[in-house]
Amino acid sequence: MHNYFLAVFLMMSSFYIVIAQGNLVKKVIGLGMLSTSVFIFYVSMGFVTGGRAPILEEGVTRYSNPIPHVLMLTAIVVGVATTAVGLSLCIRIKDAYGTVEEDKVNAEDNKAELLMETWE
Repeated sequence: MHNYFLAVFLMMSSFYIVIAQGNLVKKVIGLGMLSTSVFIFYVSMGFVTGGRAPILEEGVTRYSNPIPHVLMLTAIVVGVATTAVGLSLCIRIKDAYGTVEEDKVNAEDNKAELLMETWE
């Protein structure tokens, strides 16, 4: 039962980080925390008290479903790859704009658009 509370707490706190922070690196970390909370939730749902691995044995009547765990292994790999791409994009944005603050990047883009409109 504690796992569900932990998953909901992580989910809400990471959602707050993604919404409230202006730093793009912090947003990527918040998204990583969000995916971790989903992993905890799904693995907790797949747990069966007293369940064993689904291998036919004498006297075992309760089996645990391995599908949620296997799917979460795949999701972890995808999450790590997505985080790596997001952080590499943050590096490119830092090189191009000199900052990773969202409002400063937007201000630079707006300046560039106004310059382009005045030249036309």
